[in-house]
Amino acid sequence: MHRNIQSALKQTNTRKASVLTELDIAGLPKPVQQYIRYTGSVGKTKVNNFKMEFSGGIRKDAQSEWMPFTTEQYNFVDTSKRLFYMKATMNHIPLAGYHCFKNGIAFMDIRLLSLFKVQYRTGKEMNIAETVTFFNDMCCMAPSTLIDKRIKWTEVKGNTVKATFTNNNIVISALLYFNDKGELINFVSNDRFAVSDKSTMIQVPWSTPLKEYETTNGYKLATYAEMIYSYPKGDFCYGTFKLKSIKYNVE
Repeated sequence: MHRNIQSALKQTNTRKASVLTELDIAGLPKPVQQYIRYTGSVGKTKVNNFKMEFSGGIRKDAQSEWMPFTTEQYNFVDTSKRLFYMKATMNHIPLAGYHCFKNGIAFMDIRLLSLFKVQYRTGKEMNIAETVTFFNDMCCMAPSTLIDKRIKWTEVKGNTVKATFTNNNIVISALLYFNDKGELINFVSNDRFAVSDKSTMIQVPWSTPLKEYETTNGYKLATYAEMIYSYPKGDFCYGTFKLKSIKYNVE
């Protein structure tokens, strides 16, 4: 992972980034404009990349125990990369997970003791799923990136907006739900895949309800999120994330 980070940092362009202005966001739906202003993004440097750290819990199914974890993650908006590393504990045994997304091509590698493969996935479904996750990160953690030309917006009703994101011939969409204050409170997409009971990939609605907005590194961001799959038999929350730190335009 660290070699990939160093390589991506060399490719990203932070020095030429300009300041985000009202003119930049003027063409966006009003709820998105309000959200960008609420987070304090206007008047700050546009974001090309960001580094995040989270803590939380994750589980395989409703009968499984929660596994505590910590994560380190780098997103590169300008070059479409997401490098996500997780350390967890399963039955007192260290578990490491790595999600690598590079311009629409993705894989997931999970190992016990950082050696023994527990799960490895790649292919079309992973590429689509990680594109959804990449866009979710932009929406939730880097609001200034919502001026990206790859996004097409459609106002649905009230504080709900539909976004369609296209990258490397992969097209995904999501509904973004905002409250009256301007906070993004949920992101719902039908394009993400989950692993079924038969270990095959199936497409089910995926959502990330957000709350606990706090000022972090000069931005007002949601610091708590849940990861939920909506199966026909009911919703299943498989992950909780608590933001520990975030840094923009890492060099």
